[in-house]
Amino acid sequence: MRNGMLYAVGCTAVVALVGCSGTSDGSIGQVSSALHDHGGDSLTSLPNNFPFANGSGFAATYSTNGSVDLTNEFFQNLGTNGRACVSCHQPQNNWTVTPANVQERFELSGGTDPIFRTNDGSVSPNADVSTVEARRAAYSMLLSKALIRIGIGMPAGAEFTLDAVDDPYGFASAAKLSLFRRPLPSTNLDISTVMWDGRETFKDLGSTDCTRPPFAPICFASLHFDLADQANGATTGHAQGNSLTVAQESSIVAFETAMFSAQIWDSQAHNLEARGALGGPVNLAAQDFYFGINDNTGDYKTGAPFTPEIFTTYKSWEDASEDRGHGVEAARDQIARGEKLFNSKPITISGVAGLNDVFGAPVLVGTCGTCHDSPNVGDHSIPAPLNIGLADASRRTPDMPLYTFRNIKTGATVQSTDPGRGLITGKWADIGKFKGPVLRGLAARAPYFHNGSAADLGAAIDFYDTRFNVGFTSDERADLVAFLGAL
Repeated sequence: MRNGMLYAVGCTAVVALVGCSGTSDGSIGQVSSALHDHGGDSLTSLPNNFPFANGSGFAATYSTNGSVDLTNEFFQNLGTNGRACVSCHQPQNNWTVTPANVQERFELSGGTDPIFRTNDGSVSPNADVSTVEARRAAYSMLLSKALIRIGIGMPAGAEFTLDAVDDPYGFASAAKLSLFRRPLPSTNLDISTVMWDGRETFKDLGSTDCTRPPFAPICFASLHFDLADQANGATTGHAQGNSLTVAQESSIVAFETAMFSAQIWDSQAHNLEARGALGGPVNLAAQDFYFGINDNTGDYKTGAPFTPEIFTTYKSWEDASEDRGHGVEAARDQIARGEKLFNSKPITISGVAGLNDVFGAPVLVGTCGTCHDSPNVGDHSIPAPLNIGLADASRRTPDMPLYTFRNIKTGATVQSTDPGRGLITGKWADIGKFKGPVLRGLAARAPYFHNGSAADLGAAIDFYDTRFNVGFTSDERADLVAFLGAL
């Protein structure tokens, strides 16, 4: 254990509880003491709802298995380079990694911790890692934005060619583009799409009825199948190991799908289950989710029309009974206002491939829930990758490669830092499309978006504000930040 970070397989999972042992709740400090007294490095499980500190308060994980089993294959070195799943999916970061996490691991290990490997952790597999300073440069994208390099080649039969590559690290080519992406959380896996580009979401080739537009659940393989394939691919790729056994795959999937993570304590609003609120991972675990729930075209199971009231987590706080001018009640009121804004603030949506074109409407007036429709979860309940412009050349930063693609039929060109879904399907229309991630547990896992381009929640809101000319006031922005930080 080092400063609240879980580094190695079998290490004690401990949190830095600075300033919280004296909270009015008291239980956070008690849990810390109980965990410390449990047995140090012999600890084999993490208690449900054990709190980890973040910038907004504390987040926690609840496992339907009763506790988080630290002996699971998820924590075991099943490859050849020292890595395990936990290397890039840390519990204190809601099962991903953050720059602060990576930076501390670099300083403690001199850049030799298992997360620092040239197969995908460095800016190029050819990067010099012979000295500490060389490693600092080689792993700059991991250190600055917690980005892993994904290498994917141009697909056979694509509708486009790769005309030019501008890679500041001198490696990327049509054989293997360098795509820098955030590791997605391995928790809250009531999802419809696996991986940013959906490459681990498979069609059910045995299905005979795929008639329901735009998607039918029967057309897709099970989530267990997708996650098992993802676990195996991560082991053979990221960990450079041999293929997992079916038993190992199933064990990892069972571990992951049992976990739910969310903010449990807010530094201003305190207990996120107080006054009837439904924050925290236990309430999240009880939330209904199924393929097509509250889809924009109607609920796939019930047939009910889409409702933009996506989040009701803090609905009970809309009518705070005490003085709202200061203190805890004021903070709860702000979170409730942010939730209402998420559900109701009109957004004029245009130029979003995968949305405007699918509905045949150059302009749609929607809300945040138009693209984040799963109730109290916030991802899309069907596979619906969208291009909101995050990978556009106009948003490129100097540390990102830039690719120029040409449409074979029309000759049109487009520049992108990451073609996203397009590199999987080979379809011109899919260039720049990515899935929307689950919104629960946001406070513990900045930066945001697939490329880590938003350093904090305020920056994420600013992106949408400028991209769609929403016109958030400073108060609205603050309310949304408070709400999203409480998820």
